[in-house]
Parts: sequence; structure tokens; C-alpha cells
Amino acid sequence: MPEDLTVYLHFPCFDGVISAVLACEYLERKHGWKTGQIVPVNYSGREKWASQPLAKPAAVVDFLYHPDADFWADHHQTTFLTPELEAHARRRGSDNLLYDASAFSCAEVIWRKSYRFLREPRFREMVEWARRIDGARYDSVEEAVLGDTPALRISFSFLRDSSAEYCRFLVESLRSKSLAEVAASQHVAKCYQSVRRALLSGQRLFRKASRLEKDGIVVFHVEDTGKALLSRYAPYLDYPKARYSVGIMDTGHGAKITAMRNPWRRFRSVPLGQIFSHYGGGGHQRVASVLLKDRQEAKRTLGSILSDLRSASAAASSLRKETVSGD
Repeated sequence: MPEDLTVYLHFPCFDGVISAVLACEYLERKHGWKTGQIVPVNYSGREKWASQPLAKPAAVVDFLYHPDADFWADHHQTTFLTPELEAHARRRGSDNLLYDASAFSCAEVIWRKSYRFLREPRFREMVEWARRIDGARYDSVEEAVLGDTPALRISFSFLRDSSAEYCRFLVESLRSKSLAEVAASQHVAKCYQSVRRALLSGQRLFRKASRLEKDGIVVFHVEDTGKALLSRYAPYLDYPKARYSVGIMDTGHGAKITAMRNPWRRFRSVPLGQIFSHYGGGGHQRVASVLLKDRQEAKRTLGSILSDLRSASAAASSLRKETVSGD
């Protein structure tokens, strides 16, 4: 390819960053594709994503399928915006289109293809942490909320700096340095320390703005965090026996609704990503979110999502009972 590659990645997201690192290195080492631009993308541009042209040649990682992508990798259940786009990907049948909805991270999807070319141990460490962070496979809720390993320090730092410049810095740095080296850099360290203090304050706010419903769902609405920050795992620090958490976090530009299945309890989750896709969001089986510009709309949408979640959960429970009865 004569032109430099443009890499589009989901950000702010640790898995997105690591997926971009792996893709850049793999495509350069195997195909000689030099990386030019690093472009962070997120679900706020979901509606226009597939219709807007990409810079060519293009790689898209940890994000929605795009018909212009020369290289694409993802693991989200909601990656195909329409049945036509899914059919388009199937028709192409390219070795450079990588998809596995059962994978815990996009990084591990790329790793299966690229590990023979990326023999440095630091890349394997990155993939392992991407799997843990994106798949919510932490050893404990305390580690998820207040862990301080190099990978978690980098991941937490996004809560303080989610700029395109920071995204590019991380991808470029991690292509040649380890997680520990990048986490020790001045900017990452400063962001992490600030975030840690803010998360402790956020946990106190969450405690006042949440409740555990009888059906095991934690419902919350944090209206004004100030300088405090709220971890998506906050519900399970205060309500360890809850099954799901669903709530609103107000932002400077509207509101964000997030949902999660308790990763420390053993049961099959309803498809949260599919439920949220009906409201313009997306995610995985166990984690999902949507950004809304209007806060009143967010309250109405929260009610609808809760209704969908309860209906899906009741249907799944009924199916399990029928299966057991049939046995």
C-alpha cells in the first residue's frame, strides 16, 4: 500500500489502545504498512459511522464494522449496524477481517493472528490485561475499583484525560515500551493519582445515590460528581450480592447510562449490549452503555432499559425452569 495507514480505535478504552498497538505492529511487520494517523472514535458517532468515508488505507479495531476498512477486528455483539453490513463482511471473507463475539477483548482476537510476529513478552502482557479489563475478569471488586498495577493505572488515567492527543501518545509509546514504563511516565502517573483520589470521593457519592431493588438490580443516578469520579464497578463494592447495576451519570454534555452484570456472581447474563443497541448504544453481553445529550431523555430511557432488562431476565429464568423440568 503506497499511502500510510490510518488506524481508527475505540477510545477511551484500554482494549482499544492495546488493539491499536497490536494492529500497528502486526500490519507493519507482516505487510509493511506504515502507520500514519491514529484516530480515536466512540459511540457518539454511531449513527453516521458506516456512511462516512474512511481515510485509505484504513484499519479499524475494537469498533463497529466499516465497509471501507482494509483491516478490521472486533468482539462486540453489536458491531454490525445493519444486516446488510454483516452480509457485506461475510462476502468479503478476507483474512484481514477478524471477529469473535465470544472473545473477552478485541486484543485477544488480534493476538491469535499476530502473535507469531510479536514475540516480545510485553505484548503478551498487554493482551492478558486487555482481556482482564475489558472482560471484567478481576480478582476482586477492590482490584477493579482501586487496583494500581501498570495496566490499571493506564486504564484509570482515561478518566482524567480522554483527549485524542493522549490516545496517540499511549499507542505510540506502547509500541516500543512496556506497560510499566508507560505507566511510570509523568503524565500517566499524574492522571492516575488524581483519578484515585476522585474515585474514593465518587464511591461516597454513589453510596448516597443508589439503591438495591428486590430483584437484585442496583439502580443509581449520580447527578453532580464535581471533581469526583465513579467507577463502573462501584455498585459491587457496596452491593456485592447484586446481580446487575443500571444507572445514570450526568456529564457536562448530557448523561451516560451504563449497565453491568456482576462479574463476581455466577449466572448467565442477559444480552446487555443488544438491549442498549435499541437506544443508540452498544456493548457486550455483560457490559453496555449509551450517551444521551438530554438528561430528561436519559431518565425516560433508563426506565425503558430497566423494563427490557427485567423482561429478558424473566424470560431467561423461565427458560431455565422449563429446561430443568424437561430434563
